[in-house]
Amino acid sequence: MSKEKTKRHTVERRKKILNMLNENGQVFVHELSAEFGVSEVTIRNDLDLFESKKLLIRSRGGAMKYENSVGIDYQISDKDKIHYSEKIKIGSKAASLVNEGETIIIDSGTTTMEIAKHLDVDTSINVITNAFNIVNQLINFQNINIIVPGGTLRKNSHSLVGPLAEKNLRNFYVDKVFIGVDGFDMTIGAFTPNIEEASLNQIMIDISKEVILVADSSKFSRRSLAFICPVDKVDVIVTDENILKEDLKRLEDLGIKVIIA
Repeated sequence: MSKEKTKRHTVERRKKILNMLNENGQVFVHELSAEFGVSEVTIRNDLDLFESKKLLIRSRGGAMKYENSVGIDYQISDKDKIHYSEKIKIGSKAASLVNEGETIIIDSGTTTMEIAKHLDVDTSINVITNAFNIVNQLINFQNINIIVPGGTLRKNSHSLVGPLAEKNLRNFYVDKVFIGVDGFDMTIGAFTPNIEEASLNQIMIDISKEVILVADSSKFSRRSLAFICPVDKVDVIVTDENILKEDLKRLEDLGIKVIIA
């Protein structure tokens, strides 16, 4: 097998392991070895790598995911690997909500990045974003006017935060804001792992006519470190088809429009 093919197989295997971990809460070395047809040593190396990146906790014979009660502030490159297929669908569906001539905010994050990737580039819109990777995604499209509020760089999320970003954002009023969240508690509201990101998100919500959260189904009924906003501030949630029926009903009972990607 060529080096390139081996590398591709390794990346795909690791993505699948992360998805299995998030779905089941734990994984076992011997089961993963049989599932992917590789040695237990190879699987242990995979799990050791994930542990070094704080993606899991190693346990005897396998690994467990971190408790969901307080989210972890992952590197954006690590978050890309988690629930990736769901994020693509959610991003595409959310992008379809943007209309000609609107001014929107796209928050930093992996799911919001998928919104940027799926925007209709023939539509004339204004995009305010604090995320460098989203700026890079949109920079070559003439119909999309990009506004960056400035601030201090957070390397984990490739985003700008802090007092300067907050001050500059208050100068705008926008049609829609798209925010990715790491937790949504039905009785309290939306959460993110970083305090500075939460503070900036609160201002984004204050200056927006419509608040749209993008979150895969694993984010519901859990919290993270920093509170963003209460339930009644949210107008729309775009999520995936794996959302539990009871979660869907509770959201709709709360008056939130739920769009399934």
